[in-house]
Amino acid sequence: MAEINGTCDERFGAVREALAASLDKDDVGASVAVYVDGEPVADLWGGYADAARTVPWGRDTIVNVWSTTKTMTALCALILADRGEIDVDAPVARYWPEFAAAGKDGVLVRHLLSHTAGLPTWTSPMTVEDLYDRPAATARLAAQPPLWEPGTDAGYHVVTQGFLVGEVIRRVTGLSVGAFLAEEVTGPLGADFHIGLPAEHDHRVAPVIPPPVRSDAAMPQPDIPFTPVIDFSDANTTGWRRAEIPAGNGHGNARSIAAVQSVLACGGTVNGVRLMSPEGCARALEEQFHGTDRYLGATMRYGLGYAIMAGPTGGRTCFWGGLGGSLVVIDLDNRLTFAYAMNQMLDNGTLGDDRALGLLFAAYDGLLS
Repeated sequence: MAEINGTCDERFGAVREALAASLDKDDVGASVAVYVDGEPVADLWGGYADAARTVPWGRDTIVNVWSTTKTMTALCALILADRGEIDVDAPVARYWPEFAAAGKDGVLVRHLLSHTAGLPTWTSPMTVEDLYDRPAATARLAAQPPLWEPGTDAGYHVVTQGFLVGEVIRRVTGLSVGAFLAEEVTGPLGADFHIGLPAEHDHRVAPVIPPPVRSDAAMPQPDIPFTPVIDFSDANTTGWRRAEIPAGNGHGNARSIAAVQSVLACGGTVNGVRLMSPEGCARALEEQFHGTDRYLGATMRYGLGYAIMAGPTGGRTCFWGGLGGSLVVIDLDNRLTFAYAMNQMLDNGTLGDDRALGLLFAAYDGLLS
């Protein structure tokens, strides 16, 4: 059985066993964390940071977690909404006047957070390198019309959501999402998560490992193709790491993800650091859409920045995950936060897989024991 490092309360021992089993079967390197009341009851890691299995996954190994990044951007927006600096029911154009072009004057901030804005992709040709130019990428979104009447339908805004919400954050605060996250969230919490990775951290990064076989059936199948086409290996380039792609290039590990998202689970205050009110946290679960996402092809309940789920104990629970398998689940009633981050991607889309779910169920076994 794979060697597991880290700490784990005795009653959460099943999480350690589940991680070892996953490393023996599908994972190359991974980390899992379970926080209750803002404190780690499981902080575990194991395996290798490279595909050749020569570099051990260490305590401070970090990895690109793809769309789990969206929960960080959403949390920043909710913090600003709680402060009264952003009104989620206001038109986006109140903060970003150019956005009103092409019939988007009625698009509300909450539409951006709930994948209902009708801007799931760029409709003009884009390259991955174009994503590294934030002003140009956001200007293109401001100029294009919505693909459906905003607020009436949902289609997963795979990459665009981060630029859309991020530009509202920038217009309000003068800071990019990565800078706001560092100054207002991860800095005060001491959490090792980055949107826009400084070069000094490159040596700690576990490169993502593409799925053994890529099947387009596991990817979103939109009416209008997504652009740009992103290759899994793009995440391992210097350009990707340095850029701020607030929907998809966050780097962290399970510990840092859980530490940050515990803010929601704990009513806005973690270890004496107050970032928002309990009421502001609950807004993540305000349902904006319930139905079939036209791109994911699955029934989704979208709140403000998070998907809503029926938690294993029936509590108020929200979540999101990243392409290939990373996942974060926040249970507000049980004050529990679960996070999983790994380098071996499986071909499963963005809604999680057996690895993450097995670890999540093990966490709840410990919670209920």
